Amino acid sequence: MEKTKSPLYVRKLVYSALFLALAMVLPFLTGQIPEIGAALSPMHIPAILCGFICGWPWGLAVGFISPIMRSLITGMPPMMPKAIGMAFEIATYGAVSGLLYKLLPRKPWSVYVSLITAMIAGRAVWGVVRFALAGLQHSTFPFSAFLAGAVLDAVPGIILHIVLIPIIVMALEKAKLTIND
Repeated sequence: MEKTKSPLYVRKLVYSALFLALAMVLPFLTGQIPEIGAALSPMHIPAILCGFICGWPWGLAVGFISPIMRSLITGMPPMMPKAIGMAFEIATYGAVSGLLYKLLPRKPWSVYVSLITAMIAGRAVWGVVRFALAGLQHSTFPFSAFLAGAVLDAVPGIILHIVLIPIIVMALEKAKLTIND
């Protein structure tokens, strides 16, 4: 007898595919504003939302796949070291946001705690991976480069994520469209 996938599994798979597609398209939209397009970190948003909506494994998968897939398809971001570093960073965003949102009570403050913790953890993972990749490539990744990439250059994206993502998550929660169980 053939096993069929549960409707919940299929729904998570479809939502995750949608989030992956968004991760491919959003950089094209924000790229129209060269001064701040990349600083808005558009690929991060779908993975974080996927973690909140579908759960940590799905957010992790979307986050890891999206920069590598986009690099293979469009050449941007360049695979080494940027897409590889981003894959670990964005996977962390998706995983941490989904895991904390599942563990914390479903209150508005838990969206912010989950999001901000995910953003800090993702940036820390990005720094560690970039440092490791620099060592493998016999180059350097100084702390000043970490601060510039993880904090200073990322301020527009940080602000956008803190404003936009909680609004979306709370609206989807209110509409009972989250399936993070």
